[in-house]
Amino acid sequence: ATGNSEFRDVLAAADYLKSRADVDPEKVAVWGGSYGGYLTAHALAQASDTFVAGVDIHGVHDWNDGIQIFVPHFDRHDSPIDSAIADRSSPFNYIDEWKSPVLLIHGDDDRNVHFSQSSRLVRKLRERDVHVENLVFPDEVHGFLLHKTWLDTYDATANFLIRHLE
Repeated sequence: ATGNSEFRDVLAAADYLKSRADVDPEKVAVWGGSYGGYLTAHALAQASDTFVAGVDIHGVHDWNDGIQIFVPHFDRHDSPIDSAIADRSSPFNYIDEWKSPVLLIHGDDDRNVHFSQSSRLVRKLRERDVHVENLVFPDEVHGFLLHKTWLDTYDATANFLIRHLE
C-alpha cells in the first residue's frame, strides 16, 4: 500500500513482448493472482491501450480496505497521509481509464484479500460499461484448497484469453 512501482515492470514486459517479431503487439494480455492480480488490475486500469484483456485472480483493488487484513487497527481517517498513498497505490484510483475486458476470479471465503474487493470492482466496472466476467468459488480461501478449483481457474483463464485474443 505504499506505491505500485512494480507496475513499471509490467509495462516494460509488455514493451519487450511487443518488440518481438513472434508476438502480435495487438494481442498482449495480462493475468496474475494475489499480488499478480493487483498488478493485473493496475495494468488494465492504467494501460488498457497496451493490454487487450486480463485475468485478475483474488487481487487487491483498494489498499485502504486491503491493508486491514495485515494491520487490523488501520483507520484511513486516523492516517490521512498513509491513506492518500494507499489510494494512489490502488487500481480503484485509475478505474475511469479501464477499458479492457477482465475476468475476475475469487473464493468467497478468502481471508487474505476480502472477497468484497472483487465484488466492488465488478460493480464499478459494470457501471462504466467495461466487459467483466466473474467466477466465484464458494467456500474457497485465498490459496484455493481444492485441486478442481485450480483446474477450473486455469481452464476459465485460458478460455477467456482465447476468446479475447482471437
